[in-house]
Amino acid sequence: MIIRPETLGDHDSIRNILIAAFANHPYSHQTEHLIVEALRADDALTVSLVAEVDGTVVGQIAFSPVSIDGKDCGWLALGPVAVLPSYQRQGIGQALVNEGLKTIRSIGVQGCVLVGDPAFYRRFGFYHNPALRMEGIPPEVLMCLPMGDQMPGGIVTHHPAFSVGE
Repeated sequence: MIIRPETLGDHDSIRNILIAAFANHPYSHQTEHLIVEALRADDALTVSLVAEVDGTVVGQIAFSPVSIDGKDCGWLALGPVAVLPSYQRQGIGQALVNEGLKTIRSIGVQGCVLVGDPAFYRRFGFYHNPALRMEGIPPEVLMCLPMGDQMPGGIVTHHPAFSVGE
């Protein structure tokens, strides 16, 4: 498996991965592909990595800016992350998260937030911090991973692309 930055030639594969991976997800509105495309179109896809197996792109992870209480604190949101269903449960998602976190640390990101399954994301150091809140999101699934020396508090707001399709 190779994990690398996305290229222009990966866009159709990424779209198909996101559609397939979230097709039957109970908490999805099946708009993840639209979110990534809107982030890309707005030049707000800070990091996008793909996982390639035998020359086929089978997974993707995206990071984009968030504001906290309306301020840019140098934090990013992780998500979406997706793997084609036929390649799930093989460690590809975990590898994408590990490489993604390594990449954002290397560019000086101050922290990362996500909305996701605590049982999965705790292994990477993510935890719930009551100082951070997100409108309409149950607190237990809003998780953070500080990477700098400051821990901001307040309302976390995704890029407007996350409202696409609502």
